[in-house]
Amino acid sequence: MQELSEAGRRPAGGSDAAWWREHLRTADLSIGTYAIPAGGEDPQEPHTEDEVYIVRSGRAVLGGPHGDIAVGPGSVVFVAAGEEHRFERVEEDLVVIVIFGPAEGSAA
Repeated sequence: MQELSEAGRRPAGGSDAAWWREHLRTADLSIGTYAIPAGGEDPQEPHTEDEVYIVRSGRAVLGGPHGDIAVGPGSVVFVAAGEEHRFERVEEDLVVIVIFGPAEGSAA
């Protein structure tokens, strides 16, 4: 068993508005919280790992190559590794649990 951590808060993609905090990391997965304030921009680039987003609060649109998906509390979205995507039109402060498989930054 591994305890969840609050360590690792850092700006996401160099932005002061959006932030990422990793809570758990193993070789096979990492879990963290990603937040964007209402009206904020999502600076992320495609990842080399698969991702699952679970929206805890807020409302936005997740734009990607297959179209736009409106997300809100309780939404669960899968994004394949390498797929271009970003949160747009953030209407309410967005807080998302992110699960990477394998751990973020570990796939080449």
